[in-house]
Amino acid sequence: MSAESSFTPDLRRSNFRNWLSLAGAIIALGSFFAFLLLVALDVFAREGNPYLGILTYLVAPFFLFLGMAFIFGGWWLRRRQVRRAGPGGGPSLAIDLSLARHRRYLGLFVAGAIVFLFLTAFNSYKTYHFTESVVFCGQVCHTVMEPEFTTYQRGAHARVSCADCHIGSGAEWYVKAKISGTYQVYATLMDKYERPIKTPIRNLRPAQETCERCHWPEKFTGNLDRTYEHFLSDRDNQPYSVRLLMHVGGGQTGQGGPFGGIHWHMSVAHRVEYFATDEKRQQIPWVRISETAGGPARVYRTEDFKGDPPADANRVMDCMDCHNRPAHVYKSANDAVEQALALGRISAKLPAIKRVAVDALTKDYGSTPEANAAIADILQAKYSTVAAADLAPTIETVRTIYAQNFFPLMKADWRVYPDNIGHKDWPGCFRCHDDKHRSEAGLLIKASDCTTCHTILAQGNAEEITRLVPSGLKFDHPGGEIPEGLICNDCHNGRNQ
Repeated sequence: MSAESSFTPDLRRSNFRNWLSLAGAIIALGSFFAFLLLVALDVFAREGNPYLGILTYLVAPFFLFLGMAFIFGGWWLRRRQVRRAGPGGGPSLAIDLSLARHRRYLGLFVAGAIVFLFLTAFNSYKTYHFTESVVFCGQVCHTVMEPEFTTYQRGAHARVSCADCHIGSGAEWYVKAKISGTYQVYATLMDKYERPIKTPIRNLRPAQETCERCHWPEKFTGNLDRTYEHFLSDRDNQPYSVRLLMHVGGGQTGQGGPFGGIHWHMSVAHRVEYFATDEKRQQIPWVRISETAGGPARVYRTEDFKGDPPADANRVMDCMDCHNRPAHVYKSANDAVEQALALGRISAKLPAIKRVAVDALTKDYGSTPEANAAIADILQAKYSTVAAADLAPTIETVRTIYAQNFFPLMKADWRVYPDNIGHKDWPGCFRCHDDKHRSEAGLLIKASDCTTCHTILAQGNAEEITRLVPSGLKFDHPGGEIPEGLICNDCHNGRNQ
């Protein structure tokens, strides 16, 4: 290809004969091809990907319009050149197929265009799959989601993709997620997101449409054997463990027998509804239980709640009302340090190390590097007589606990995200089981004692925990008897034990 000075252009068409317009045409053609491919993926994909909409309707059109801008930009520049050159219009891009050099250049250009279109299609397809990946959700697009991504990697659902739980299948939730995802991109770019990120359960799909695709509730029956290893906050870091059977219960429909245990709340034989006055659903003044076989519903209210809540404000209880942190668990300072002590990653020989480590973790820091430096200073000052080599593993472990569970830039840790499974550091079960919800007939939702949901098989120190009592033990609280009216989280707050 060359500029032929003897070539006289047709001014109505030849202004597009320039390299810039030609390059723009290739970009526009490639982006239009990618747009059609992405639309096909969007329509025929088995499950929707909300970020595919961003690629299809934002990114691909952007490059299409960019190519069009090149085309008309080249036309405008060529038009100015023609006007300045006067009659004849100056040199124009010309292709003479009788010349071997022109044929060679044209062949290379066509081959390059084909390769460009192929790469456009291939990269569009790979990008589509990349937007479904955990890496994209947690690291590339959502750097703001570092706390969620970090806790997700250590969670029980680390092999389940983000979209499987947060979106699932079906057109309705796909469209909702697409709209939400577009706003999230805007919020991230414009720094409009909240710190910490809110996690409203109301935005999640019902558990029956997501969780129960893998977790079949009829199969979760019987008891689970659990051992909880604790350490007291004394000078000797005295171990105190509890081994128990957790009465998960449940039952299989069609086989008769009562549906009991903790999973009684999800029985198909009845429907549990409740009304919460706060966004985090920690204050529940009203509960209604309806039998699916018919009969009157039982309504329970706290003393200060009168009447009934708005019908559209009620929530039907499902898995997420207890298992509200299934994939993003922020360990409390107390629990994380106890786990490290049980695994030997923190030396229990260091006097009062549990209390010291928890205090170091729960101070206010501006960033993780600042926390790392402060944690080392605190522990080195406290244990100045301990050899540096012996103290180093403990310092590193406490730093790791901080990095995995505390995110000062996002103001995120266990204190801002209630965990309703259980009842130690948050009310959990005691949101309703508190002896304060009463029906008109005078019936109470009773505050469960330790043996209602558990059978304590053994408790105490390393020797006592090996002596099992199948019939169960009364819980022996290491700090003495629990005063009447107190519940666990009145004292336990994730800082102490």
